[in-house]
Formats: sequence, C-alpha cells, structure tokens
Amino acid sequence: MRTQVALHHASRLINHGPTVLVTSAANGQRNVMAAAWSMPVEFTPPRVAVVIDKSTFTRELVLAGAAFALSIPGRALADLTYTVGSVSGRDGGDKFARYGIETFAGPALGLPLIEGCIAWLECRLIPEPHAQQAYDTCFGEVLSAFADERVFAQGRWSFRDDNLEQHTLHHLGGGQFAWPARSLQARVLPNVR
Repeated sequence: MRTQVALHHASRLINHGPTVLVTSAANGQRNVMAAAWSMPVEFTPPRVAVVIDKSTFTRELVLAGAAFALSIPGRALADLTYTVGSVSGRDGGDKFARYGIETFAGPALGLPLIEGCIAWLECRLIPEPHAQQAYDTCFGEVLSAFADERVFAQGRWSFRDDNLEQHTLHHLGGGQFAWPARSLQARVLPNVR
C-alpha cells in the first residue's frame, strides 16, 4: 500500500531521525547500506543530507550515478537494516541478491527502492565536493517521495499500537535500535501574562 507524498511534505518522512537504507546504482551495479545520519535541509525544493562514508561502495555508486534513494525501514526490517549496514557490497557481491531483498524501480530516476519499507525518496545528487570530502555528507534534491499510508498520511506520521511493525527505526549503536511507541499532538501553550 503506497501513496504518493506531496513533495512539500517529503522532509517530514525523515525529520524525526530514522535510520535509512541508502540505495545507489551506476554502471550496471547497485548497492544498499544503512545510514543513521540523515536529515532534511531545505523545504522548497525539498533537499536532504545523508552521511555516506567515502570508503563505501554505495558512495562510489552515488558519485558515479549522481543520485541516491532513501528507503525508510520499519521495525519489521531491523535485522535486514543491521545486516546491510554491517557488510560491504564491494567484497561480497550484490547485497540485494545475497539477502533476497526485493525492490521496485523509483518513478523519477529508476533507482532501486526496497519493498517492505514504509517510505521512499529518490534524490538527485547536489554536488558539494567540500562537504562530501571533509564531512562525508551528500546532499540531494528529492524528486519523488512515497509512504505507506498505514503509518504516514496527510503529511504526518502516525505511530499507534495497531501499526507497530511499521514504526521507524532509530539506531542506538551496536545493532540496537529504538522505535517510537506512539505519537501525540501537542498544542501551543497560552500566554501566561
């Protein structure tokens, strides 16, 4: 169950800090890795940043293809997320085939997006050589965004007891993840003066 997300809501898919799966493809090769550091950096047009170490195969493919995608896993994909973040695609071959990861082609760039995730963003790389080299930070303009309507609708996340397996993962280190238990609607406090 996928529904298109308005691009002006795309940053809300990652602004609460979930672990993301970064996919890339170039020159007949593809790869996937987990990244704990990603964030929105601009609303219009929507732009994101993600830290991708310069030594990774994913980074090599991102630079070669000038694009990347973010698939946002839910709680049900914790083991897969930890696995693809712990092994190299450079040495062991195609991680998608090795771990039976099913994908579908993104509508804007044709990048591999991971089935079973709860949100997806396709991004065109914004070249920022200094940030890429000094901080391993890659910037991208979001060209398409989709989300699972069971957990993201009308531009908002909704974490409830009946959708626990779709809650986002938040990496705590060493293969340990947390997930939100519920969401709540806050209100602006009245002036006390």
